[in-house]
Amino acid sequence: MEAQHLHAKPHAEGEWSTGFCDCFSDCKNCCITFWCPCITFGQVAEIVDRGSTSCGTAGALYALLYVVTGCACFYSCFYRGKMRAQYNIRGDDCTDCLKHSFCELCSLTQQYRELQHRGFDMNLGWAGNVERQQNQGGVAMGAPVFQGGMTR
Repeated sequence: MEAQHLHAKPHAEGEWSTGFCDCFSDCKNCCITFWCPCITFGQVAEIVDRGSTSCGTAGALYALLYVVTGCACFYSCFYRGKMRAQYNIRGDDCTDCLKHSFCELCSLTQQYRELQHRGFDMNLGWAGNVERQQNQGGVAMGAPVFQGGMTR
């Protein structure tokens, strides 16, 4: 059973909580993503990977792929599919690829907003969100509540 975070906003099951072109609903994130998409991608990847990938590592790999190939969108599209699977959001790999190929800004900002709407504080990263969750009584955020003794 998966409970939503106490501050999560309700949305229809199987749907994104915000529209694809709602980039400007969070102007700060929109500007960061426009000028340096590797930051937003890194934040999203760390949460989607539940801490097994750090924001810095994912962001650096994204930047490297962008500089070397110009096609970092294929890397980020993989995370959109992974996120859809985790949260049972409808869609398909082909559409994910098209969205990331033709509007990377909209895709990344939508993923960022989705995680925010699911109760994650994107500035804290995975470990910070887990700690915050435990301090607030252990309400699940789509993630297991860690028992004592599990530390990094």
